Amino acid sequence: MLQPPVSLAERVAADIRDLIARGALRPGQRLSEAGMAERLGVSRNTLREAFRSLTNEGLVTYEANRGVSVAVPSMAAVIDIYRVRRMIEMQALRTAFPQHPAVARMAAAVDMAEDHGSRKDWLGVGNANMEFHAAIVDLADSPRLNEFFLKLATELRLAFGLLDEPEMMHAPYVPMNRDLVAMVKRGESEDAARRLEQYLLQSERAVLAALTRLNTAHP
Repeated sequence: MLQPPVSLAERVAADIRDLIARGALRPGQRLSEAGMAERLGVSRNTLREAFRSLTNEGLVTYEANRGVSVAVPSMAAVIDIYRVRRMIEMQALRTAFPQHPAVARMAAAVDMAEDHGSRKDWLGVGNANMEFHAAIVDLADSPRLNEFFLKLATELRLAFGLLDEPEMMHAPYVPMNRDLVAMVKRGESEDAARRLEQYLLQSERAVLAALTRLNTAHP
């Protein structure tokens, strides 16, 4: 079945979504219409249409007299994101086939994270870690789940973008990711799912603790 053509505004929204997901746009950052239109090479009308779409997704916010800014996630949103992640990722691991092509993608993401870590590029490590988790979701062979997880991961990067401790938030999980790859390759899918549950709980607590410190410092 032919897919409907993607409008220019939809492509611009996808470009901004990608900038947020890669940490190039930070939570709370004001998005100047003139600056973003020039950066993306589009008209302001097209950009406004893209902003409306991203506002509906909760990725940007609009305030009168202040314009558009990248959204700042709440602690409730972070808790909900991790709850959904456990549901999706753990089930994907439970049904994982050791020779599934996504397993190689998981391993490649760990290699990428280790390379970025060796250069102290913690933003790069964070991006590679999210690629690792996208590969886990890909084990389920569901294009809809893959698309949904991309949005979820973009929202999660908003939370990461608030934190001033990128090494602490990303580095500890690289060896854990390597262990998960090894478990899946050995066919230990149920054990891998249980390990991932503890992993995600640890990550959630770390993000919430950092957000609490941030909110205390800047009430």
